[in-house]
Amino acid sequence: MLIRFVIKIVCFLLSIKFAFADIVDVNNEQIKELSKINIPIVDIRRSSEWDQTGVVPKSILLTFFDKKGNYNFDKWYENLRLKINDGKPIILICRSGRRTRIIAEMMDKKFDNVIYNAKYGINSWIDEKLITVKPYH
Repeated sequence: MLIRFVIKIVCFLLSIKFAFADIVDVNNEQIKELSKINIPIVDIRRSSEWDQTGVVPKSILLTFFDKKGNYNFDKWYENLRLKINDGKPIILICRSGRRTRIIAEMMDKKFDNVIYNAKYGINSWIDEKLITVKPYH
């Protein structure tokens, strides 16, 4: 009887682990490789930031934080789900990787697949002289 109980607890704990997203920090080379297999890049910056630096080609532009740092996670997540296949991995990118890490942590309980965080953001992309395009928003 005790063994059955322990097995049930272990199975339950294992299922909890898989109910949450995996957050993986990635560099520019990894982003390029992931893009080749059609993993979408979601740029969470504001439109003024996109205009200033350009964006990674084929990025989905979906602002998360407003200028004052406010956000509506549920609304943003609903808009994201309209743009990507549910459960498909995504790459999040911002200026430096800090904001996307915060968002990835928030998504951890709602998104049950891999979230790739562009660890050094668009700054690194630009520093390596990789292609950016004019944003379409």
